[in-house]
Amino acid sequence: MAQHQARKRFGQHFLVDEGVIEAIVRAIAPKPQEIVVEIGPGLSALTQPLMQALDHLTVVEIDRDLAARLRRQHPEGRLTVVQGDALEVDFAALGERLRIVGNLPYNISTPLLFHLMACADRVRDQHFMLQREVIDRMVARPGSADYGRLSVMLQSRYLMHKLFDVPPEAFDPPPKVVSAVVRMTPLPDSRVQAQSHAVLEKVVAKAFAQRRKMLRRGLGDWAAHVDWDGLGIPATARAEELSVGQFIALADSLLAAGVVCA
Repeated sequence: MAQHQARKRFGQHFLVDEGVIEAIVRAIAPKPQEIVVEIGPGLSALTQPLMQALDHLTVVEIDRDLAARLRRQHPEGRLTVVQGDALEVDFAALGERLRIVGNLPYNISTPLLFHLMACADRVRDQHFMLQREVIDRMVARPGSADYGRLSVMLQSRYLMHKLFDVPPEAFDPPPKVVSAVVRMTPLPDSRVQAQSHAVLEKVVAKAFAQRRKMLRRGLGDWAAHVDWDGLGIPATARAEELSVGQFIALADSLLAAGVVCA
């Protein structure tokens, strides 16, 4: 079978380090009857060991050649291949208690993480390999330089743990950055939730658009409608200092005031 050449437009970097592959599969710990969906199976580095543990695996692959290769290699009863862009796939239609895994293309990682939030209520957990810089932002705490829009929005929906780093030489071709693996577990329905996810998105985006400014200036005309003392937010506070809970309270207050519409 002809060797597949990595395609830059798809951000393809194929995992080849057996030790890293084993560590990822150990972290996932798949069980036979679980519904697992792999994004970007590529040359099957994770696909093969996952299939050894599972009764059935579903994969999402954008590359037509790789999708066809996977269909030739495995019977439909064991592997379902969804050929298409993960950003357009309705993951909620693939089952309940989903376990989603993958070595995500770095060029679409952030929009894909936001896309997956829409089906979080049908997900048990997610294990992804991403650029380490992105994962550091995902798990960042308030007050740190990495804390920003991605941190707040994902932490409002998931409990996240960075598991371990992966060096460039674990891939072929090697990327120019260090990677890492993250575990994302959706928070329960009992979590503190914004009354409107759309409003929370707008408020967080505006707050971090000028993160150097104090919030009372950065929010512009919205600031006059906020009960800052009631929310316990100091006059000098900047966006990076607010907790996820404070952002939710801020968004709810602006929604209630009719300043930001859902």
